[in-house]
Amino acid sequence: YDAKNIALDLNGMLTDLNSAPEGSIVLLHACAHNPTGVDPTNDQWSQIADVVERKGLFVFFDSAYQGFATGNLGQDAYSIRMFVKRGIQLAVSQSFAKNMGLYGERIGACHFHVLDTNTAKVLESQLKVVIRAMISNCPLHGSRLVAGVLGDPKLRALWERELSAVSRRIIEMRSLLKESLVKLDTPGNWDHITKQIGMFSFTGLNKKQCEILKKKHHVYILGNGRMSMAGLNKNNVEHVAKGMKASIIEAP
Repeated sequence: YDAKNIALDLNGMLTDLNSAPEGSIVLLHACAHNPTGVDPTNDQWSQIADVVERKGLFVFFDSAYQGFATGNLGQDAYSIRMFVKRGIQLAVSQSFAKNMGLYGERIGACHFHVLDTNTAKVLESQLKVVIRAMISNCPLHGSRLVAGVLGDPKLRALWERELSAVSRRIIEMRSLLKESLVKLDTPGNWDHITKQIGMFSFTGLNKKQCEILKKKHHVYILGNGRMSMAGLNKNNVEHVAKGMKASIIEAP
């Protein structure tokens, strides 16, 4: 992450991947990166895949926010599907806690993509050993809810429409926040607010500014500047923008 430019440090990332020992496990967010909101472009994903393939790295994708980036499930799975299409072995940890509103159920799935049936058989036997010792049996309630939605064409279509609506609202809030900051002539460049994607944004505020924002304006974000965009609405976005401006002026 490039904190100075509030963007992805692609060169630094590629350098680190190139320096990693062969066979290293690399954890990547599939989309809607938490906490930065900074996702690689399709071209950047290709560059990352080039290094992974050349170095023989093993990718573990964390897919916790599928649908919360663009509102399109397929588009948000682009990185995973591209790696699979290129024949790269990988693992995917997929969560339905957020995109199905099942936070209390902690429901998800673990997927593995391997290149031959023998590896698949060996992997399956090892997974059974791990699962037996760790949880023995998976919880049923949440999984049956997810299976019910995914297995019913009408319910799935409804879910996808609602997920798209949630995503569009978050994107709208990004636009409104940026517009308010610019309209207030807030010091700094705020293009990153709309360039970022997903539920969270690294605003660029420092720890002191975040403290002022919290104590004087009652806007609560993390000390590293991370803001939940889902917490914004048309009634509070101007107040948040004014608080951000005041905090920046007080602690430049």
